[in-house]
Amino acid sequence: MTTVLNSSIPPSNTEYGGDEISAIVLDAGYSSVRAGFAGEDVPKSVVPSYYGTVSSKLLFGDNSVHTPLPGLSIQNPMALDGTVEDWNTAEKLWQYAITSRLTNARAGNPATNGLNDALDDVDLRQDAMSEIEKPMAEHPLFMTEPGWNPVKARELCIEIALEDWGCPAFWMGRNAMLAAYSAGKASALVVDVGASTLSVTPVHDGFVLRKGVVKSHLAGDFVSQQARRLFATSQPAIRLVPHYLVSSKSPVDAGAPANAVYRTFAEPPHESFRQLEEERVMTEFKESVVQIWGGPGRLTGGQGSTTNEEVVKGFPGRPFEMPDGWNQVFGWERFRVAEGIFDAKMAMTAPEAAPISPDQTLPSLIQASLNAVDPDIRPHLLVNVVVTGGSSLLYGFTERLNTELMQIYPGSRIRVSAPGNTAERKFGSWIGGSILASLGTFHQLWISKAEYEEHGIAILEKRCK
Repeated sequence: MTTVLNSSIPPSNTEYGGDEISAIVLDAGYSSVRAGFAGEDVPKSVVPSYYGTVSSKLLFGDNSVHTPLPGLSIQNPMALDGTVEDWNTAEKLWQYAITSRLTNARAGNPATNGLNDALDDVDLRQDAMSEIEKPMAEHPLFMTEPGWNPVKARELCIEIALEDWGCPAFWMGRNAMLAAYSAGKASALVVDVGASTLSVTPVHDGFVLRKGVVKSHLAGDFVSQQARRLFATSQPAIRLVPHYLVSSKSPVDAGAPANAVYRTFAEPPHESFRQLEEERVMTEFKESVVQIWGGPGRLTGGQGSTTNEEVVKGFPGRPFEMPDGWNQVFGWERFRVAEGIFDAKMAMTAPEAAPISPDQTLPSLIQASLNAVDPDIRPHLLVNVVVTGGSSLLYGFTERLNTELMQIYPGSRIRVSAPGNTAERKFGSWIGGSILASLGTFHQLWISKAEYEEHGIAILEKRCK
């Protein structure tokens, strides 16, 4: 006999949010965790997914992970594909993202604040601790997840929300579906370029077509690696010095050695801290210098006797200054840094590293994704290509994507939707969740705590497909 998953207990406004109590939307990624109230335009809380450890103490937040404390080591609870690797730390990180900016820790009983300790008052102390440990007792939680998230990870999320945090209700939505929703589309081909993962996901009538989900590592961190390779192979090599190592600097001419005073530490932070700080410099370089060849053709191609490389050499250069004052104007080489996303032959790899496979490039991923879905819906997806993810903000990315699509599918109608607003591009999944969770019609989709207790973990796969 089939069990009916509708709860026998009628929903109430206090259980599902309603007008008085707002649901919280949590969007956790490899680079950052975004959290905020449903119905708002952008997340109020954006904290790094990276965290610090000093003498086994965990440190969360921008101020903590970017301060060069003695022996500070930097780690990340997320795997490179955006799934959770360290659940204990991930739960603490997510709770920090919510309580530090949105809800604050709930006050406990003053009898256990340390001023009136009573050794025999164990029950009262436990009650107060229970209150503090349930930071979400008044807020339903809407969580996002990647399209390849395993079932076990989804189950752990609902257990954390309803059992550990005391949320009155829970729901989970896939990133691509939410990004499409934020663009006002029920069906779309979602191209998501994040920090560590590049993915292409077909969404049809609000559902992710999982057989068409494909991904590779040619994302933001890959572009940073390419820029590092460019610096290392330049003549002379370009030295990458993070901000925290520079005490003072003086102006120098372009290409001249830096004239700076560098900081030294009696007990320096771990090497992982320097890598994180170097990545902040690389982010500045990608945002201000790196550019993608817009076409026609690949950067290695050309028309007639003139190659595209020769064409871009005629473009004005872009200046960049390192934290220690060294500066240079970058010419055509700035186009090569991100070209590997589209053309594997242009990827710069170290001699000991494996070359990039053509199957990992964005054009190949799009072809593989569309080939996996019904041919009847492919034309509809091609006129609803949605671009999201912070790394898609590279200058010229959407123009190049449009050019590649027209070359792969000549004669087809193609329309690329990419919000010009930086926040909308960075927080597409979160914004989609914010819109969805704030709708009055979404009220009946929440999984209430009563339903979870009645039907168990199986209700998650039934309700959040």
